[in-house]
Amino acid sequence: MNVHEYQAKELLKEHGIAIPAGHAALTVEEAVEGAKKLPGPLYVVKAQIHAGGRGKGKFKELPEDAKGGVRLAFSLDEVESHAKEMLGNTLVTIQTGAEGKQVNRL
Repeated sequence: MNVHEYQAKELLKEHGIAIPAGHAALTVEEAVEGAKKLPGPLYVVKAQIHAGGRGKGKFKELPEDAKGGVRLAFSLDEVESHAKEMLGNTLVTIQTGAEGKQVNRL
């Protein structure tokens, strides 16, 4: 079964299991608006692809020293910056193989 993390959280929540608040985003603007709904000042921006190891992954289109697909943000500006770097780019993890997967949702 291919279920994204945000979808799994919705299912757990429907069954009364406590989960941390979060918001799925398809655009940079949606990511920032979602972060505004959270208490902060720490936010986690996560690439939603069907693969594990997202945090250790690397984006094909970014420099080798760029962070992976799970990033901490300490401000709304950082949320925006991370979202811009992730959305539309290809994340390569141990589970995707060299071809990677395009990030279309955070």
